[in-house]
Amino acid sequence: MKTEVYSWRVSSELKSDLEREARVRKVSLSTLLDSAARDWLKKSGASNSDKEEQQRLHDLAESCLGALAGGNPHRAETARKLTRERLNRRYAR
Repeated sequence: MKTEVYSWRVSSELKSDLEREARVRKVSLSTLLDSAARDWLKKSGASNSDKEEQQRLHDLAESCLGALAGGNPHRAETARKLTRERLNRRYAR
């Protein structure tokens, strides 16, 4: 169900052309405009698959972030404890 409204001004010539095309196709003007907008989005590159887009983003992030190298494969599990120990050693009174 359509719930959103969008309006814009067009020349009378363009409006007539759109209405004529809708009549030829035997569809409503809104259906014709929906179809035109979807076609434009597909052709403009908005149709990149999610997988391709995610790969592109990962490649960009990889060049900025680098990798963490550590010898402890369980570091994430013990991070809280290790952090508290380090803080206690540093700021112990």
